[in-house]
Amino acid sequence: MPLSTSPFAHDGDRPPRRGPSTPLSPKGAPSAARREPGGTPASVPPAGRPYVSGPAQSLLLPPRGIVDLPPAHTALICVALPGLAISTDQGQLTGRGLEGFYRAGRRVLSRCQVRVAGREPLAVQARMVAADRARFVGTVHVSPDAGPDPDVVVERIRTADGIERIILHNAASRSLRLPVEVALGTDLAELGMIASGSTGPELAAVVHDSGLRWTCPKGDSAVTAVPPPADALASAGLLRWELELPAGGTRSMDLRVRRDGPRRVGAVGRAATSLFAKARASGDDPRVRPLLRTCVEDLQALLLRDPAHPSDSQLAAGAPWRCGPAPAESLAAARMTLPLGTRLAVGTLRTLARTQLGGPGLRSGMIPGPRRDAGAHLPPSCAGTEATLLFPVLLAEARRWGLPERETEELLPAAERCLRWLRTTVGDGVHLPDPQPGGPLRCEMQAHAHRAALLGADLLDECGRPGGPGLRQWAQALRDAFAENFWIEDRSGGRPAAARTRDGRLVPHLGAGAAHLLDTGLLGCGALAPGLLDKVRTEQLARLLGAPAMDSGWGLRGLGADEAAYNPFGHRGGAVRIQETAVAVAGLAAAGYEKEASGLLCGALAAAEAFGYRLPEMFAGEPRMEGGVPLPHPAACRPAATAAAAGVLLLTALVGVRPDVPAGTVTLRPMRSAPVGEIVLTGLRLAGAPFSVRLSRLGLAMVEEAADGLQLGV
Repeated sequence: MPLSTSPFAHDGDRPPRRGPSTPLSPKGAPSAARREPGGTPASVPPAGRPYVSGPAQSLLLPPRGIVDLPPAHTALICVALPGLAISTDQGQLTGRGLEGFYRAGRRVLSRCQVRVAGREPLAVQARMVAADRARFVGTVHVSPDAGPDPDVVVERIRTADGIERIILHNAASRSLRLPVEVALGTDLAELGMIASGSTGPELAAVVHDSGLRWTCPKGDSAVTAVPPPADALASAGLLRWELELPAGGTRSMDLRVRRDGPRRVGAVGRAATSLFAKARASGDDPRVRPLLRTCVEDLQALLLRDPAHPSDSQLAAGAPWRCGPAPAESLAAARMTLPLGTRLAVGTLRTLARTQLGGPGLRSGMIPGPRRDAGAHLPPSCAGTEATLLFPVLLAEARRWGLPERETEELLPAAERCLRWLRTTVGDGVHLPDPQPGGPLRCEMQAHAHRAALLGADLLDECGRPGGPGLRQWAQALRDAFAENFWIEDRSGGRPAAARTRDGRLVPHLGAGAAHLLDTGLLGCGALAPGLLDKVRTEQLARLLGAPAMDSGWGLRGLGADEAAYNPFGHRGGAVRIQETAVAVAGLAAAGYEKEASGLLCGALAAAEAFGYRLPEMFAGEPRMEGGVPLPHPAACRPAATAAAAGVLLLTALVGVRPDVPAGTVTLRPMRSAPVGEIVLTGLRLAGAPFSVRLSRLGLAMVEEAADGLQLGV
């Protein structure tokens, strides 16, 4: 499976801005960064090249002539990958900016403009109906003596699958004869070319099969109309109808857009069936119901499957910029959605196991991933490191949620290779080093490694495999050394360092990555793995994360507001990343710091409401003001896999479900403060069966539905 269906799909945080002088590949994608043997993106830049903040792969950006990405934060984006439909609130597709229908990263229709009786409808409403569907309503005055009331209501239903239904309703008291025209056009450009502003002119159309067709060397695109138009003008890209509408009558037309031409080898396709449980949320807070519903819809819309392995699906990173899978984010999202079932976890693990590096060498067992920007204070990190550490964690926790033993045994060798890579990389040392020569020891990666070692050891022991005691011994050594090597003492109680350089200097800046110190992982019988911090330092970190410098009122900032180089729009320098907010909420709640967890949770719910419950991957970390709304980040993906999965984690953290299906138990550790009042989660999946749980206003949790044989743990 290729790593992207879009030139901007990568395991980083945002697509790069580029200017006219940035070299482009023949497909319009940015020139590839240096690759390691086997085609794996390099984890370090070539000698002599500086690090560049922003993209996942290090690109040398031009100092002048930088072109911003087309705005997408106000767009209505219908997603059913590999299909997209991007529109403005006007409904008409004019061919400007990102507007159009897309298939596998190529724009198959850029212009679709409707005129009724020679007039364009006046837009009165535009809204998302579902993750893959948008509805636009406009009105048209046809009769000059009709007064202020419109004669015709034009409704358009646009879907990511390439279907647009145009419905005309006669609101007048007499019948109308209406000429209807639809102007169509396309450039068959790839998304990378569109984003860089280097698309060509529209292609010439030919009349074909009750519609129009466009052809270029890289494929064809066609639009078929039902019912067939009365006239089709290829030179103008125009379809015409003459419609008779009785008083109060309705007529509709369907336009079906398809892309023809040779299919790329290994191209991804849409997941045919839903992998997620039909989960529902209800309760005192009216926001929980639409949030969970929208998150599940967005997750389903972002699913991709590999035609070579059609039973395996994983999540794309996000739309519109990152419509291909990103290993670390795919694993993180699958882990947060375990309450919806284990099928996504299985597909993700199988898919990434096929990419795992083999053979001799220090990289053997690693899941490859590109570089990812780490903000102003650190060089880019290797996303493959995080993915490799997440692999055994996801497998171990999926087993707790009911992953069948057969599939656990199938995936266990890949997890063993990940853990072997961890031990080999650490060697005789205590801390996990950065794969970049001379790179810093990152605090966040120590947390990922410690969790992988403990959960991996638990998995190996229970499956009768060797290696568990050695992993636990190293994890204990890391825990003992972490306080001395990564904790900065001061009069306020101290803080964890973001990193430690190879010469022993600490990078003191506090960011959202510290939240991963609270994410310890799930062991057997509902127990949590011990973290890197003791109780005193955990309490201090909870205080820091709940303070105004980190809690923006909308969620957790990526960098504290009082830190050097803070930027509320910096994707690793101050913006709110909803994934890290959810990790912090779950970790704080599990550690017993419900006040801080409740503050972040309520802020995230308020942000979700402001964004219509389709959470972007990030937004500005500006402080919340009374009556204000969060500021969108112009380069953020929306929907995004980790953001949608984070919504699931935010709500399930309230009830604190800790399952251990192999032991036949499930334990509840709810937030006793019940920050959103009563909440009922139904239709979750545990042990392959429906699972429902209720949290009362008094903070008491009870299981209402569960698989036969499960017992409530203590």
